[in-house]
Amino acid sequence: MSNQQYIQGFLDDLSFSKRYSQHTITSYKNDLNKFNQYLCSVYDYLLFEKVELFHVRSYLVYLLNLNLEKTTVARNISSVKSFYKYLIKEEVVNSSPLNLLESPKINKRLPSFIKEDELVFLFDKIEFEQSFLGLRDKLLIMLFYQTGIRLSEIIHLKNDSVSSKYIKVLGKRNKERIIPISSNTFNFIEIYFEQKNNKFPNAEFFFVTDNGKKMYEKFVYRKVNYYLSLVSSKQKKSPHILRHTFATHMLNNGADLNAIKEILGHENLSATQVYTHNTFQKLKSIHQQSHPRG
Repeated sequence: MSNQQYIQGFLDDLSFSKRYSQHTITSYKNDLNKFNQYLCSVYDYLLFEKVELFHVRSYLVYLLNLNLEKTTVARNISSVKSFYKYLIKEEVVNSSPLNLLESPKINKRLPSFIKEDELVFLFDKIEFEQSFLGLRDKLLIMLFYQTGIRLSEIIHLKNDSVSSKYIKVLGKRNKERIIPISSNTFNFIEIYFEQKNNKFPNAEFFFVTDNGKKMYEKFVYRKVNYYLSLVSSKQKKSPHILRHTFATHMLNNGADLNAIKEILGHENLSATQVYTHNTFQKLKSIHQQSHPRG
């Protein structure tokens, strides 16, 4: 089989067996095509089963010389590692040439988040447009912050996904989870529902654009960026920062880590534990400010 056929087999495995999202599959595809192109141009169409440690070391050096971010380089190498695990499973190779490869060390950045008082100001003091569109925008920001929902999940919410006590979310790998909502939030949802049904009675999806169509990513990014810019000077003002904010504020107010894990839809607790570092930094700051010996 050719290198390209092996790549396609791997992508099919991610899609059908592991049920990865199309976004993730595209990322793997781009990374592996880049690796394959390097092997073709530098090592005269070297086959994947012939690759050795020095080949992947030279590829790592090549990536670093492109002045890419270390996180980008690490992701590229991680994609190739996952690919070779697949080749081992398919008995194409006996071992991975990346087993002894040392990837560049990355300083972990703590998740960025919006301050509690900034969001209080946004919801209580900022005047949203007195219309259906203003109501929709406020509820959009509210649900991001109060549920920690992902961008892709909120876009795909349907009318029957929402009840008086929770919302049903179809997350990564088509796993459904239940996220509780407060009675105040549901009261707001009821008002939104009524106005939406009057304006767009045939709308299938919960959140709609100004024309009643299903929302798309750029539309949501623009909305979130605009409203967060009114209260925060953070460089990043994406929907995902509200997911970070939800988790950080929940931990700061004493929520159980495992409960947050379930609400966020994380598979492993380690993915959720990164938010404890923000909480530790807050406690450390309070200690330094309050303790008589600093």
